[in-house]
Amino acid sequence: MTYRPTIKQIWHILGLGILLAPILLYNIPYFLRPQQTNEARSLFQGIAYRREFRTNPRPTLIHIVSIDLKAPGIGIFVTPGNPTPDLTETNARTATEFLKEFKLQLAVNGNFFYPCIEKAPWDYYPRSGDRVNNVGHAIAKSQAYSQPNPGFPALCFDAKNRAQIIEKGTCPAGTAYAVAGDTLLVKNGKPVAQSQEERKQDKPYPRAVAAIDKTGDKLWLILADGKQRLYSEGLKLSEITDILMQLGAETVLNLDGGGSVTFAVASPSGAKLLNAPIQNKIPMQQRPISNHLGFYARKNYGFKLRFYLQK
Repeated sequence: MTYRPTIKQIWHILGLGILLAPILLYNIPYFLRPQQTNEARSLFQGIAYRREFRTNPRPTLIHIVSIDLKAPGIGIFVTPGNPTPDLTETNARTATEFLKEFKLQLAVNGNFFYPCIEKAPWDYYPRSGDRVNNVGHAIAKSQAYSQPNPGFPALCFDAKNRAQIIEKGTCPAGTAYAVAGDTLLVKNGKPVAQSQEERKQDKPYPRAVAAIDKTGDKLWLILADGKQRLYSEGLKLSEITDILMQLGAETVLNLDGGGSVTFAVASPSGAKLLNAPIQNKIPMQQRPISNHLGFYARKNYGFKLRFYLQK
């Protein structure tokens, strides 16, 4: 005898499917995040990448990018801007949109910006294309579109790719590209001491920092995923400072953090995220932001090496 469900049972099944669908859709991004494993590889000529997963003092996924600014084919790019009477300067983009639009090989988030509103997955600002205002110096193609702010140090690149971080926030004449952060973490090879209040406020958080060596020919970009319980809960500023001290950085600048932290690269299948950004409490959702720091590089015909570090 063949079993045939009744109309009532079919409606129950359909109703259950409708109820479960949003839950399933919401949880799909959790399975798209990078693995909690250690990995090292050469992304492009002159650009090396290391992913490190730490369990102590909390689970945290850390992304370390090392760029030889003198390597053949390395080019620097920053989101172009156009100041308008409404006091906005750029159209918000996600990292992958920026990467694809300007045909770059690597992109990370840049300046702090406003307005930035995040109330619900359907209620937030900016969306891609919305106008926003950058905080601190921002320069693209030798044209400044966001003015310096003495409270926001700037990462400046000249036409020969030499990098310098200017504590007072004003890039020198001849700067081709620049983005700004909010805090120097290392100066002259030594950690910048935190005040008692700063130590109290220093909590684990998604982080992005830029660091240079003494010559200005080597750049590190360090990103830490955060706000994702049991997966990656972020780093304190003091903790990410320790990492840069171990690498031998001369100067370290803290860039925009939180939901802005994004790291995208070009791949044969298109733009790809190597970190796990979080926007509107949804993992792998990118926040459209005011500007990005990007790099051109030649394809790498070398190797891919995976290794496991002591946790």
